[in-house]
Amino acid sequence: MDSIDREILAFLHEDGRATMTEVAHKVGLSLSACHRRFRDLEGAGVIRGFRADLDFELLGLPFEALVFVTMQAADFASWSAFEDAVAAMPNIVQAHRLFGEPDYQLYIAVRSKQHFQEIYDQQLTQLPGVQRLTSTLIMKTVVAGRAPI
Repeated sequence: MDSIDREILAFLHEDGRATMTEVAHKVGLSLSACHRRFRDLEGAGVIRGFRADLDFELLGLPFEALVFVTMQAADFASWSAFEDAVAAMPNIVQAHRLFGEPDYQLYIAVRSKQHFQEIYDQQLTQLPGVQRLTSTLIMKTVVAGRAPI
């Protein structure tokens, strides 16, 4: 990957709806050369797809929280069962397995403080293998979805 590939990626990360003609112009390539580089980046798995950047507040989910999860056991079966259950919960918009403690970080978007409490009490505490949950509220997003290019 060279600097032109990185320019292509940075531009597409900022505007995933840009046409290939716009990308080619921005990075100073012919349309065919830009297409080839784009296909190569897709083929290599560097570009995994495109998606909409959603505003949770406008979707009626303005209450955002991070929940840190410490597991009871450190084994494949526990992780698998937990991760399958988390993947099935639509209000968990991101989930990360971490090195060290805690074991997981969940990013949750919900309608209200009451809705968060209901999900916490009725669903999160019932997730398989959980020893401890610790949560904190997101006050402000400072950096989101930045490309490290």
